[in-house]
Amino acid sequence: MAKVHTLYGEIPESVWVKAQQVKLLICDVDGVFSDGRIYLGNDGEELKAFHTKDGFGIKSIINAGIEVAIITGRQSTIVQKRMAGLGIKHIFQGQGDKFSVYQKLLTLMNLNPNQVAYIGDDMVDKAVMDHCGLGIAVQDAHPALLIDCDYQTFTAGGFGAVRESCDLILASQDMLHNAQGMSV
Repeated sequence: MAKVHTLYGEIPESVWVKAQQVKLLICDVDGVFSDGRIYLGNDGEELKAFHTKDGFGIKSIINAGIEVAIITGRQSTIVQKRMAGLGIKHIFQGQGDKFSVYQKLLTLMNLNPNQVAYIGDDMVDKAVMDHCGLGIAVQDAHPALLIDCDYQTFTAGGFGAVRESCDLILASQDMLHNAQGMSV
């Protein structure tokens, strides 16, 4: 099997070819943009930590003309603020059925499944990952998800896995050199 050398390590050439077709990156949030932990204050305030590397990756991919969408099962003001602040226009929170949202996005953007990458970390992400062109699981994803994904990141969720996925897509489309000079 042929391999391609990336900034993060060697990957199968088939993953590189799939990444070349991506026009939409869909991301889960908890366990992908964050490390999966949710901090709750005494007054019910919810806190999450987001890595600036992931923010830079998202801004880079958007600047390259690739659409980004968020589909998450939880509802959170902090997620809305962070994702909107990164320039993500398609934010779907409180979604128990991620696959239905995925199908709506395909129709809305007039895309076929091969043009979509999805990054997730747990079984709720499996239905979308099984039906998109490039299914990405973060390094510390649930083992059952790792079995069927096209690509497992070298980086853990919340620690740059989104950035790594963006870099892969941009590099495969010869646009990684455009990723510079943005505030996240």
